[in-house]
Amino acid sequence: MKRLAAACFLMLAAAPAPADALNVKVGLLREPHSRETLSILDIPAADDTLAGALLGAADNNTTGKFTNQSFEAIDEKLDEGSDVAASIDALVEKGAFLIIADLSSDHLLAASERAKAKGALLFNVSAPDERLREEDCRANVIHVAPSRAMLADGLAQYLVWKQWRKWLLIKGSHEKDELLAQAYRRAAKKFGAKIVEERLYEDTGGGRRSDSGSVQTQRQMPVLTQNAPAYDALVALDESEVFAGYLPYRTWDPRPVAGSAGLYPTNWDPAHEQWGAQQLQNRFMATFRRLMNARDNNAWLAMRMIGEAATRANSNAPEKIRDYMLGKDFSIAAFKGVRLTLRPWNQQLRQPILLSDGRMTVSVSPQEGFLHQVSELDTLGLDQPETKCRLK
Repeated sequence: MKRLAAACFLMLAAAPAPADALNVKVGLLREPHSRETLSILDIPAADDTLAGALLGAADNNTTGKFTNQSFEAIDEKLDEGSDVAASIDALVEKGAFLIIADLSSDHLLAASERAKAKGALLFNVSAPDERLREEDCRANVIHVAPSRAMLADGLAQYLVWKQWRKWLLIKGSHEKDELLAQAYRRAAKKFGAKIVEERLYEDTGGGRRSDSGSVQTQRQMPVLTQNAPAYDALVALDESEVFAGYLPYRTWDPRPVAGSAGLYPTNWDPAHEQWGAQQLQNRFMATFRRLMNARDNNAWLAMRMIGEAATRANSNAPEKIRDYMLGKDFSIAAFKGVRLTLRPWNQQLRQPILLSDGRMTVSVSPQEGFLHQVSELDTLGLDQPETKCRLK
């Protein structure tokens, strides 16, 4: 007993003194997502994205009790016409030099310029644009949200694995629909699929729910899809959510619909429950009384990444947080079966892509047989030899 007591005394004497209290303030800069949707089930919640950041901060604080660290989320809503630079300034004045950004690509670049002058680090949780990871990449932007190429590659791998190699593409008439089409054209070429035809759905405006009743839609969609060359799957490209949701069960030929409707690729889905994800879903539901969507999860993941880096680096300084995240020791668990890391060449988070039908996870990419010399996750999106990114 005396020996045990002596050993315990020596261990306590050798233990380092508790670190000084470290408060990590994380800003959340978000644009409103109030828009008309095809379904009333998809109307964004008032705390969209914010809820994920708050849950992530709470999770960090659970660990922080033992490391003498505390985490705080500071919300800054960017209203229509608001100045992005002024919003960055407001967060920095409150001590938030780590900022989760739920912004469009143009606003994200503007925020990056202002953040650079202020010494702040941004975490992109919504903008999928490839240019943000390529020619317009920035050293002070970490990309948590997957790019369009990653999402397209995730779905393409599954369609090819299923031997559904012939695709009929129908895209919307908005600019971001064309960007999505570019990602799927590239994915088809990359994995050996064939686009048999491309068709355009012209958005003529009007109320998407009130002007497209079941009778009218039942007549429109078969006309849009008839007389197509033989194909295995219809891939809808509709980021603006104008028409894709009307396609399943209404096509001229009995074919599966994928892309922006039917089977869709995503970083997170409310139906995902594998690898312990059910406990995260349950905690989110218990706290916010709604389901966790993809932006919520990205914000939660960004906050958890910050928590992990702050704990390991014992710092809330943006440069130390970034350096640790880009180092070989960083990884983060995300309930996706593997630990996630950053691609050092463009600061994109490597991650599996879920394929969901809205009720369950149908599959997860990378698919079996799609190999890579470094990481199978790098089969999703542009790889390092293809990158145009020069971080600045």
